[in-house]
Amino acid sequence: MITRIYNVTLVTPKELIPCGAIDVENGKILAVHNAAPADAAGITLLDGKGAYAMPGFVDIHVHGGANVDFMGATPEQVRAACVAHAKHGTTTILPTTVTAKLDMTENMIRAVCQAQAITTECTIAGVHLEGPFLSPKQAGAQDPEALIAPSEEVLDRLEKAWPGGIRIMGVAPELSGGVVFGEVLARRGIRATIAHSDANYLTCVDAMHHGYSDITHIYSGCSMVHRNNGYRSGGVVEAGLLEDGFTVQVIADGKHLPAELLKLIVKCKGADKISVITDALFPAAADLPEGSVLTQANGMQTILEDGVMKMPDRQAFAGSIATMDRQMRNMVQLAGVSLCDAVTMATATPARVAGLADRKGYLKPGYDADIVLMDQDLQVQTVIAMGNIL
Repeated sequence: MITRIYNVTLVTPKELIPCGAIDVENGKILAVHNAAPADAAGITLLDGKGAYAMPGFVDIHVHGGANVDFMGATPEQVRAACVAHAKHGTTTILPTTVTAKLDMTENMIRAVCQAQAITTECTIAGVHLEGPFLSPKQAGAQDPEALIAPSEEVLDRLEKAWPGGIRIMGVAPELSGGVVFGEVLARRGIRATIAHSDANYLTCVDAMHHGYSDITHIYSGCSMVHRNNGYRSGGVVEAGLLEDGFTVQVIADGKHLPAELLKLIVKCKGADKISVITDALFPAAADLPEGSVLTQANGMQTILEDGVMKMPDRQAFAGSIATMDRQMRNMVQLAGVSLCDAVTMATATPARVAGLADRKGYLKPGYDADIVLMDQDLQVQTVIAMGNIL
């Protein structure tokens, strides 16, 4: 049975198309119309009531939600956290690790794999490994005792937990063997992203030539200008902004980055090089009280304060509690980008980074029927995942 979503403004990468319509059948987009066809015989109609219709959001970096930490979750709990994010428009998700002991990381990967089979409210497309190959100098909320140098043996062990399930892995390339480890990941079809790294600019460029193509949450856990005896050189941030070979992940919760830095990133990179991410920890979509002292599954303590997760000394953030709809709104309202560009950053670009651009991130015939309807204030009205209305 065909369902037609009509009376919507289609949000494409290039333009807004008013009075459009989308036909959906068997979980796929069957057709996209610039104007609703007059003939609707045998078609179920869904009135969009003038809403914006855009692809479902693709969150490639998220650690939990609904009071569920992916690192210690059962498959059923993983599903519950993913459903909480789906209600805010995230129809494709990559549950993301934090650095922990390897057995905990293996258990997390297995739980997410099992959750994929039982989750119908969104697509769990794999996992994103943030660590354990990260720099102690940029550890942030990562467990410093669990950080290790890049190792194919460790990667083999983690891949066995879910063969083919690892889509993205963060590595600090300045670690021993780190630069060439990008080639290892590329050969295995895993996106190599520079993460929690103290590398200088030249190391980042070298890494880019060895398979790295992304920067994890730019400005967070990233080196900036290095200084050695008065001489300055760039760091991870400068490499990410300057080099066209890098896409960048951006936490647009309005806390991690002020408006001027969001605008700078957009000016340097453009929408097709920016993935909006939540980097959300378990308090996201959980309505926990301000001031809560919370412990992550890897043992690291955090404080929920001013709408963001902070380290106990309040000198650094541990992660966000934002959902993707808030991130996308902030790119419009704080960074001043067009709705088309903001949606691209939350859909098409992260889908491409995650290797999903053949079926996610666009309103196109043949693509998965992942659709979000938002009102004029960019509040979520309806979420459709794989053709199912949530």
